[in-house]
Amino acid sequence: MKKDKIRKEGVVSEALPNTTFKVLMNEDSSEVLAHLSGKMRMNFVRVMPGDKVIVEFGEYDNTKGRIVQRLR
Repeated sequence: MKKDKIRKEGVVSEALPNTTFKVLMNEDSSEVLAHLSGKMRMNFVRVMPGDKVIVEFGEYDNTKGRIVQRLR
């Protein structure tokens, strides 16, 4: 049985190599490391510092995540 992922909203604070970003989370002001999901890479979605994004976390580690959507 596949568990539901945790999704939180944040703002990209810094762009790092290999489509990795530092994201400042809105809820608890923590900074996490996140990479782009495969669909965003395939569709060439550009993410820049200052963009609002939705980050998806696993159920165990809340310090690393995956950017699944860029908000307007």
